[in-house]
Amino acid sequence: MGEDLLSSKPDFKLYKDRAIYVGTFLGGPLTAGYLTAENFKHLRQYDKVKTTWIVAIIATVVIFGGIFLIPDIEKVPNYIIPLIYTVIAQYLVKHFQGKQITDHIKNGGQIYSVWRAVWIGLVGLAITLAIIFVIILFTNSSFPSS
Repeated sequence: MGEDLLSSKPDFKLYKDRAIYVGTFLGGPLTAGYLTAENFKHLRQYDKVKTTWIVAIIATVVIFGGIFLIPDIEKVPNYIIPLIYTVIAQYLVKHFQGKQITDHIKNGGQIYSVWRAVWIGLVGLAITLAIIFVIILFTNSSFPSS
């Protein structure tokens, strides 16, 4: 099905794998889910869009839930955890979309700018931080009880 779509010059843009890596590093697994799901949507693989979002949400919960449970997490350099989930996202994008992205470019299809992925990554970071802040605000046991 994907090859039929790419036999003529595509009239849609995709996020190149490098743009997804940059956005993921900045914005986390939710950003990876968004960028990857957008590619699947443009490639008309709608069944994979929903799966991508489910995996991204579960990954976000597991990663950030795990961060709060790991003892001495402050001793881990700040870039290690983002680097780990970015490498995992890199593998998944190459595995599930690599060929379609390459074919899209070979057939004259356009790609989104890396700067667009940076912007989306920063928005994803703000959303993720807001969610974490709200969770901490409502679950922090250090507040005096009334």
